[in-house]
Amino acid sequence: MDAANRSEDVEQTLETQVKAFFDSAPPLHNSHDITQKLNQFIQRNSSSSENGEARRIVCVTSGGTTAPLEQRCVRYVDNFSSGHRGATSTEYFLKAGYAVIFLGRRGSFQPFCRSLPDDPLIECFEPTNGLDIQVRSAYSETVKRAIVDHHTAVAGGHLLKLPFGTIFEYLQMLQIIAVSMRCIGSRAMFYLAAAVSDYYVPWKEMVEHKIQSGSHLLDVKLVQVPKMLSVLRENWAPQAFCISFKLETDSSILLNKGNAALEKYKMHAVVANELSTRKERVVVITRTEKITVLRDNSESDVENPLIQLLSERHATYIKDSSR
Repeated sequence: MDAANRSEDVEQTLETQVKAFFDSAPPLHNSHDITQKLNQFIQRNSSSSENGEARRIVCVTSGGTTAPLEQRCVRYVDNFSSGHRGATSTEYFLKAGYAVIFLGRRGSFQPFCRSLPDDPLIECFEPTNGLDIQVRSAYSETVKRAIVDHHTAVAGGHLLKLPFGTIFEYLQMLQIIAVSMRCIGSRAMFYLAAAVSDYYVPWKEMVEHKIQSGSHLLDVKLVQVPKMLSVLRENWAPQAFCISFKLETDSSILLNKGNAALEKYKMHAVVANELSTRKERVVVITRTEKITVLRDNSESDVENPLIQLLSERHATYIKDSSR
């Protein structure tokens, strides 16, 4: 079998796996509303901005997906991700002039909320002498800044938040977003920071009710989730500027893994980060260079220079695409 035939067989296999995944997925209950919100958001941000150019739009994915083990889910396999990278990056994308579609895990870090304590409703407020409550003085500036910045972005039409929980929700919503953004061509960016499940139980093969305990052995058959990055890149939004992430705990294999992801999924850039130093430094891998990005000081975020770099690369990509 020659290389061309092998490539065609792999493509057909992936296509079959993708179709099987979506055929098995429980349909989104609010897909019509999501599509309507997306179209309105994209149309609003496709008109000229202050500098006379149409605004760039980025889809930021954030947090980890769950893979349910039951249809009426009690147990599930989870992917670790706090959502800190995606939430922080969203803030810097907004500062850089982007409109942001934030596809984030329910309960993970949210844009403008990462500086608040873990239980903000209880910790940030206190009762007054009457029946009213007020913000505690220690948190007044933090709460004010979070509320003002969030409402400014949402009311201005530059931030659209779409929550997900399961791998089924995430990939169906990502497909809807990508297809909706196809109309803006190279002005679209995908910043794929979510931790996506590698394995799942097909919906039709799940038990309906809670798996009963009592046996010392639970035998669950997991199927590999199709690698949707190449489908996104080649089919759903072929003109978009795409960035994926590679996280490893072993620094000796990190760059090789990043290079492999770049080639395999045809990404424009891969952000490689090691678990223990991910908040201090990342390496941006492209086809021509490897750029180490460091946070400026102890009070800054590595996402600040990272988004500046990616924004510049995206601008160049748009210019080159228009020639």
